[in-house]
Amino acid sequence: RCHTMEERANLMNMMKLSIKILIQSALSLGRTLDSDFPPLQQFFVVLEHCLKHGLKVKKTFIGQNKSFFGPLELVEKLCPEASDIATSVKNLPELKTAVGRGRAWLYLALMQKKLADYLKVLLDHKHLLSEFYEPDALMMEEEGAVIVGLLVGLNVIDANLCLKGEDLDSQVGVIDFSLYLKETQDSDGKQDGGITAVLDQKHYVEELNRHLSCTVADLQNKIDCLEKTNSKLQEELAAATDRIGSLQEEQQQLKQQNELIRERSEKSVEVTKEDTKVELDTYKQSRQGLDEMYSDVWKQLKEEKKIRLELEKELELQIGMKTEMEIAMKLLEKDTHEKQDTLVALRQQLEEVKAINLQMFHKSQNAECSLQQKTEAISSFEGKTNEMMSSMKQMEERLQQAEKARQAAEERCNKMKQELAGRLDSCRQQMAQLDSKCATLEKELKSEKEQRQTLQKELHQEKDATTLLKTELQQMEGLKKELRKLQDEKQELKKVHEEQEQALQEMGLHLSQSKLKMEDIKEVNKALKGHTWLKDDEATHCKQCKKEFSISRRKHHCRNCGDIFCNTCSSNELALPSYPKPVRVCDNCHTLLLQQCSSNSS
Repeated sequence: RCHTMEERANLMNMMKLSIKILIQSALSLGRTLDSDFPPLQQFFVVLEHCLKHGLKVKKTFIGQNKSFFGPLELVEKLCPEASDIATSVKNLPELKTAVGRGRAWLYLALMQKKLADYLKVLLDHKHLLSEFYEPDALMMEEEGAVIVGLLVGLNVIDANLCLKGEDLDSQVGVIDFSLYLKETQDSDGKQDGGITAVLDQKHYVEELNRHLSCTVADLQNKIDCLEKTNSKLQEELAAATDRIGSLQEEQQQLKQQNELIRERSEKSVEVTKEDTKVELDTYKQSRQGLDEMYSDVWKQLKEEKKIRLELEKELELQIGMKTEMEIAMKLLEKDTHEKQDTLVALRQQLEEVKAINLQMFHKSQNAECSLQQKTEAISSFEGKTNEMMSSMKQMEERLQQAEKARQAAEERCNKMKQELAGRLDSCRQQMAQLDSKCATLEKELKSEKEQRQTLQKELHQEKDATTLLKTELQQMEGLKKELRKLQDEKQELKKVHEEQEQALQEMGLHLSQSKLKMEDIKEVNKALKGHTWLKDDEATHCKQCKKEFSISRRKHHCRNCGDIFCNTCSSNELALPSYPKPVRVCDNCHTLLLQQCSSNSS
């Protein structure tokens, strides 16, 4: 573990030196760096060693693989902006190994000035890095965050690296310590360290201006986009308002047409209802009259049928009486014939009795009495026959009268039947006419019902259209609200734009003031020649009070002389020419600067 800690410390120091040498050499040259620049090559070699520190060895079918391109591929998933780098690296045909792809990725990230941002995204997701690095690797410890902070300073450098034609797969990265020794000697031998600091500050201000100009350009593009969207929304709103107006006019026209159709349909329905009512009343009245006529005729027929039945019954009774009379007459004739035979026999007997014996006198007397009685009966029977004959004559007369009445009744019945048949035909014709009228009325009612249904459907459709229009109006209100929000955002962006323009103007003023103060800075630097920016590791005691630094007593740089002091010895603040705002200054520099200011003012 001590060995790995020493490795991390050494790599950390090498990284600090390489970044410092690269920045200083780039600022001294004042041009874009190529891939042949030795400090840049050394920086990539050191960065590659830092990324390889503590890498886990992955076993494959071919053999063991230990490449730092694996963790760099995670940046594409975590940061979508890095997708362009990944695609361009994959599209390079010259690269065949993972090491070459990793070196190309580092080159492109440095050219984009986002190398520090991408590595910071990786360090924020250490649970993903644990798949590639050991727990005590440099990227898993605090030194990785320090290196990312140091890499932020490389945003000042402009690099133009050509990837085509270079053999990145077979390059061997060797750290050249002679550059670092030369740099330390040059830094000790140089006397214009303050000028380099001023140039660093100048480049820092230029970088800030560049960032601000980029943000202003982005804001201007956003404002243009918002104006375009606003104009589009206004056009859409105008078109929507025109459409709403046209739809409202169409709705009013449809309402008027609907009202006219309703009125016409209601009028036609009322007229048809009245006509149907009148026709139904006439039909009912005619039907009532016909029913009354039919009932009267039916009653007469029933009465005539009753009379005919009675006459037929009387005829049957008379026929029965006649047959009985004929039977009685036949019986009487038989009796008369028998009596005549008996009378002949009696006369013969009387003659015989007269001849035989007087004893039969009494019998004759009795026979005379019986004859008298019989003659009386015969006379009564003859009276009865006479009466029967007279009654038969009367019955025949009655029969003749009944037949005449029957014939007259039959003639009347035939006439009544003919009249009823004519009336029934006329009634049937009227019924057929009425049925045809009813059928036509039913058809008209059906057509009117269909028209009413169609009108109801049209009303439902119009209601649906009105609901759709209402929803569209609600959507238009939402669009108006969104338009108002966009207008408010536009005003806010305009305010921000104005504020940023004011800030840029102020920055321009500050830059002009800084240019004006460059002469003062040069004079101050002449007075403070030989002062260099001390490193944190080099100072263990305060330069003024000589007290040892600890957790409670922290280190503070004097922005004027570059030495390290404690908080009590560097509590003063002054506005230096290289810094626009008041910064920390030690007590000695504070007195010297105050004296210079007083002498200058005097």
